[in-house]
Amino acid sequence: MELKRPFMIFLGDVADDLAAKTAFGIVDWRRDWCVGQLRLPGCMPDCGLPDMTALEAHARGARTAIIAVANAGGVLPERWVGEIVKLLEAGLDVASGLHVRLEDIPAIADTARRYDRELHNVRLPDRTFSTGSGLKRRGKRLLTVGTDCSIGKKYTVLALEPAMRARGIAADFRATGQTGIFISGRGVAIDAVVADFISGAAEWISPAADSDAHWDLIEGQGSLFHPSFAGVTLGLLHGSQPDAIVVCHEPSRSTMRGVRAPLPTIRQVIDLTLECGRVTNPAIRCAGISVVTNKLPEAEAREYLAKLAAEHDLPATDPIRFGVDDIVQRLMSDF
Repeated sequence: MELKRPFMIFLGDVADDLAAKTAFGIVDWRRDWCVGQLRLPGCMPDCGLPDMTALEAHARGARTAIIAVANAGGVLPERWVGEIVKLLEAGLDVASGLHVRLEDIPAIADTARRYDRELHNVRLPDRTFSTGSGLKRRGKRLLTVGTDCSIGKKYTVLALEPAMRARGIAADFRATGQTGIFISGRGVAIDAVVADFISGAAEWISPAADSDAHWDLIEGQGSLFHPSFAGVTLGLLHGSQPDAIVVCHEPSRSTMRGVRAPLPTIRQVIDLTLECGRVTNPAIRCAGISVVTNKLPEAEAREYLAKLAAEHDLPATDPIRFGVDDIVQRLMSDF
């Protein structure tokens, strides 16, 4: 997928940072690709980019507007359609990470045709996949899993990629969601794949490597304990056939996002993931714990991580705050 850069980040009128996680992900990892943000009245999140109109963004060089939200159901509210039409009229292509096809909205499709603009639906696969084979592939794989969704799985593998490369380890980030695809320019949004083919899509994302020493770092999705998304998580686990997992956690949560189900413990996630993962890789093991600690003071965060490390006999860190060197060292010593 080739999107014209730079980007204008469209946030609509979403109410919280979790709904704007795609926007924050793009800005956190590809800020130099972004010229500004467009927020409608009532929008609460702020990505730290200059606020500007569609015309102002085009004048500053923007060539693609990213609908950078992750709302429930991946829908495009009718009240946003007029604003997206203005983006097209101003000279920008539009790329969406939602489940709805932009071409299925008449006003958007007609405007794109009239002004010869491109529409990109990155969450919707443009190819078909086979069912998973379960056959062992050359190379090594790491999958991030979580006690919930939206809990740092993508950020963890994005942090691991440069850290491993700095140690001379061949490693590549493999995107399985819309934000990761925007960041890397490749991948498959696993949650848009028909259920029977999720494991096959995961095999396609991380094919046989050229070397036994090469690592695919696969972005995890959902949680095996989440009533809404466990099916996606399990298919991704079986297709990824990970040699290693890293468990991601956010200590301030008590229930899982969007439901009333209680948050599982890290131990429960490790045990169930290893049990289910042995279906396609009997040698699967846990290599570390990744924690979002931004709500804790630094001293308290370090104390909490040290407690987790001792309790589970695993490296525990906040990848953004403290780096991932300990997890990389564990991978080097175990593999």
